[in-house]
Parts: sequence; structure tokens; C-alpha cells
Amino acid sequence: MTYILGVSSYFHDSGAALVKDGEIVAAAHEERFTRHKHDSAFPENAVKFCLDYAGILPEDLNGVVYYEKPLIKFERILETQLAYPEKSLASFVKAMPVWLNTKLHMPRIIDKNFENRLKCPIYFSTHHGAHAASAFYPSPFENAAFICLDGVGEWTTSSWGVGYNNEIHFEQVLEFPHSLGLLYSAFTGYLGFRVNSGEYKVMGLAPYGEDKYSDIIRENLVDIKDDGSFWLNQEYFDYCTGTRMYNSKFEDLFGMKARKSESELTSKHMDIAKSLQVVTEEIILKIARNVRKVSGEKNLCLAGGCALNCVANGKILKENIFDNIWIQPASGDAGGALGAALWAYYEVLNKERKIILPDAQKGSLLGSEFSEEEIQQSLDKIGAKYRKIDDEFGELIPLIAKYISEGKSIGHMNGRAEFGPRALGNRSILADARNTEMQRKLNLAVKKRESFRPFAPTCLEEDASKFFDIKEGLSSPYMLLTVDVSENVRVPLSEDDTNLFGIDKLNVVRSKIPAVTHVDYSARLQTVNKDTNPRYYSIINEFKKLTGCSVVVNTSFNVRGEPLVNSPEDAYRCFMFTDIDVLVVGNFILLKEEQPPLDGYREYLKTLISD
Repeated sequence: MTYILGVSSYFHDSGAALVKDGEIVAAAHEERFTRHKHDSAFPENAVKFCLDYAGILPEDLNGVVYYEKPLIKFERILETQLAYPEKSLASFVKAMPVWLNTKLHMPRIIDKNFENRLKCPIYFSTHHGAHAASAFYPSPFENAAFICLDGVGEWTTSSWGVGYNNEIHFEQVLEFPHSLGLLYSAFTGYLGFRVNSGEYKVMGLAPYGEDKYSDIIRENLVDIKDDGSFWLNQEYFDYCTGTRMYNSKFEDLFGMKARKSESELTSKHMDIAKSLQVVTEEIILKIARNVRKVSGEKNLCLAGGCALNCVANGKILKENIFDNIWIQPASGDAGGALGAALWAYYEVLNKERKIILPDAQKGSLLGSEFSEEEIQQSLDKIGAKYRKIDDEFGELIPLIAKYISEGKSIGHMNGRAEFGPRALGNRSILADARNTEMQRKLNLAVKKRESFRPFAPTCLEEDASKFFDIKEGLSSPYMLLTVDVSENVRVPLSEDDTNLFGIDKLNVVRSKIPAVTHVDYSARLQTVNKDTNPRYYSIINEFKKLTGCSVVVNTSFNVRGEPLVNSPEDAYRCFMFTDIDVLVVGNFILLKEEQPPLDGYREYLKTLISD
């Protein structure tokens, strides 16, 4: 047996992934264990989980792989700082201690975290090599083109190439400082959201605005070529030399200062978000068309942080540029750990690749799980009031579906946790997509987040074309494609509703599934089938029997600023400190009104559950 462990850390979102003879055995984000969102520390908890799940020791590993080459990345940072010696002193001083104390000593740090018990080599993939491997090797394609788009790795910011069986070949790369990810992040910071975590908020805000600034962006910020390559005008950006992504000239270009976090969102902010999204889609579509033309491949794989832009992904799908698309559900840096492990297995060890259908990602349900005994012990320790239902498919699942149909929100934790940023049914909050008040309720009373944020639908795979504008038989298991809601489920708008602008569009009922229909009639679709996730499929199928509707709201089981829940304790805390109505953990069901009062109980909960 050959065990390869991949790790990523010290930038944005650390993680670990274990591959056994080419099979993805386990993968997890460090944040799920530490409860610090986007934890970038060395993923010691995620590593321990992967080894424990496989029942192996550090001595059993045949290789440990880090997801990028630190020395080359350090070279890029030094060269950039030296190019702007007067402007970059502050960022240089801030960056050097981190590099000198950690990133330049990765072999030593890896050995230390394994208590010097490793008997295997330590490998280093490139950053985009890890992204490409994570995109292609788990895909169902023997041959495929791949596109990787993110902020920056060592030097590369964008790349494409072709995968053949167990080999990956890069054909073209774009290098720092010209980066689609950094362009998007600059606007994210300018619009008052947190860089490296708020980009999806900008994407969700865009449909409220109008495209008024894309020409300004093209004429001043980014020069786009026909093949999708581009050049960023560094006169407007500060990420090479300072601690901000943009500068005062960037602010002057749009005639206003950057929005402060939590301040009012105006129509101009929405228009800027819309214009950015238009330019982003233009670049991605041009790259995709060029890759199809030059490579001749009919299949496409995507990875890198920009691959989480599900709106752009949906445009590639809608324009039929490729026959088939597969997107890595953990496209960010944590997913680089998986790519690094696969890269070493196939390209360093030259192992044979076996194609697995529908893919080798196992629904991305690769994280922690808890036994019935462990769940019960946790709930008893907390003092929770619960009912255990042994008949899962005959009694529990119909009861969950009944609660959803009655307008209740359900915190659902079951089986293995998802790898990647999307909740896919096992660490999800579920609700009725037909409920006209559900989007507002979930955003404000449950998720504690901005009211404009849309929610995603999960639909039975075989019924998806009845509700959404997609080809019959198309699957979207990882919630990474935005599609349009079908005409047959849309609701005609009044003239007054049609004339609304900005956030006023929010409360207009646009379809028979209003809780998951965004203001532009789009939806970030997840399809589910009974083979990949039988329990989640059955919940929706029972809901369909009750209501005739096979679509439910699926949003991540967490509150704003926290990672997805990982343990029964995490789930109970989120349940108690929000307006979630019902909690289901495994075969245990808990009703809010039956729980002990929080008065005098809050501090006790905090001692049991990590912050």
C-alpha cells in the first residue's frame, strides 16, 4: 500500500488530505477543528484526523507533500520588494519574520509536527501544479484541458494545460503581478469586504447592480487580449508594495473612498460589483474559448480560488464551450493539499490512474464523522434534551421532511463532513424553498449575515431540469454552477416590481421557489442523487411526497464568521445561539422549545465548546 499525505498552510486556508493507492481516503480543513475561520497554521489537527481515519501512523507514510515551493515564492517576494524599495519597506518588514521563522523551514516544520517519526521523503509541488492535479486527477476524464485561476502561487497566477491519463502538461501561464484573483480581491477590499474571504459576497451583490463601470475597468485597470490573457495597470494597485490591495488613485477612478466594513451598501457599490463580475466573466470566457480552440479537448477541469466563481462557471456551461465540465469542490488553498498528494502519487511515483465514475471525489464527503455512541455522549455532557430515532429511513427522515414543509429550519449534521467551502447536505441548514419569508429569516435570524446574500437550492438530480434551465441529466453535485430558474416556475412581476433598483429588489417574489431565486433569476444549484448521499436524497424525496416540490434550501451550518460545524458540540452551540428550530445530529433529533433555558447556561456551554 502507498500512502501519500498532502498539506497546505501559512497563507489562507490550511488543510490536509490523504491518498491511499490513488484513492482519496480523507481530507479536512484545519479551521473545522480549531474553529478559527480560514486558519492558516500548520494543519496538525487535520493531519491527525487523516492518519487516525486511515488507522495509520506517521511511519506508515510513503510521502508527505507540501503544496508549493517556498524558496521560489520567497524569490518572487524579494524581487517584488526590491523593484519598489522606497514603497515596500512596511510590507517587507511585516512579511520577513513569517518567512524567516516558518515558510523557509518547511522540511524542519513538517518533521517537527510529525515528531521526527517520518521515514519517507518530503516533496514540494508547485502551487499551480497542486491546483491542476486537484482538478484533473479526481475528474471522470481520461483526457481533459484544465484551467487554474487564483491570486498567486510562486509566480504563476493563471495557467492552463492538458491532462493525459496520469500526466499533466502546462501549456501557458500568466505571472504575477497580473492576476484575476488579485483584481477581484482588490475590488473586494474596496467594497468593504474582507480580502480572501469576502469575494463571494461581491459575487452575490453583483445582481443588484447595473453594468456602469466595466468600460472604466477595461480602459484603466485591465487590458484584456483575445486569448484571455491580460495586463493589470499597477498604477492603481498597492499589493506589490503596501499592505492594501488598492491605492488612492484606484479610489479616485470611481469617485469615492473605499467603503468601510458594515457601513451602508449604496447602489454605486452594487454597480461596481456588477461591472467587476462582467469583466471577470469576459476574461474567463475568453480563456475557456482559447483553451478549447488550442487544446482541442472536449472536457474541462477547473481549480484555483477563481473556480469558486460559480456565476462565471455557469456562463462556460451555458455557452457550450466544452462538452463536459468538472470543478474541484475544494478549489482554494486547502484543496491544494489534495492536489499535492495526487501530484506526488501520479507524477513522482508514476502510478497507474484508474478512472472512477461519477468522479473520485466521493461527493467531497471526506471529513470527520461521529458514531452514535460519540454523539450521545456529547449531547449528554452538554445536557441537551433529545429523542433518538432508530428507524432512520422509515421514521426520522419523514419527520425531518415534515418539519421542513411546516416552515421550520433544520440544522442537519450527519455522516462525514464536507471538504471544501460548500455545505453539501451533511453540515447544512435545510429549509423550504417555497417559503417567501425564508431568505430573510435565515439571513438575519439564523446566519446573522447581510440581508442581500442569496441561498442555494438542492434538487433531486432527476428533477433538476423541471426547475432550472439546464439540460436533462446534467448534475451539479458540488454547488459550483449558477444556472437560471426555469420560465415555468417564474412568477410574473408587476410594473412597479420591474422598476425597482438595488436592495429594493430583495423582497420581490420571483418564482415558486423564492427562497433560492436570486434577483436576476439565478440560483447556485446543487443536485443530489441517491447513490452519493442516500440520506440527503431521501429527505428531499420525502419532502417532494409531501409538497410536490423536490427543491429545498441548503445553506452552510454555521453563523457568520465561523467555519462549518464539525462536531456535535459545534452543532448544538450553533443551534442554541441562533433561531434554528430543529437540530438533527445523526439519528438524534432536538427541538428548540425542549432545550434548557440559556439563562445561567451560556457560560457553561462555552466551557464545553471551543470558541
